[in-house]
Amino acid sequence: MAKPSENLIKLCRAAVEAERVATSEPYSREGWAAWMKAAEKFQRAVADEARQEPKQSRLELEQAAKRIVLHPEPTSE
Repeated sequence: MAKPSENLIKLCRAAVEAERVATSEPYSREGWAAWMKAAEKFQRAVADEARQEPKQSRLELEQAAKRIVLHPEPTSE
């Protein structure tokens, strides 16, 4: 199973938040620019991180990061 770095998780969170902000308002190129930039940065980091470990699948790495951000495990408090 792929294990994304903390940096990759942070970039994924930033892309998800930028998407939330962009889609909360009517579409405009300027309004979506931050989302597109954050998503591009996340995708570049996924590719870079996958290249560092030859046996690590880029797709699995991306899915693991998104799973952590979008569907976090409940904390036991």
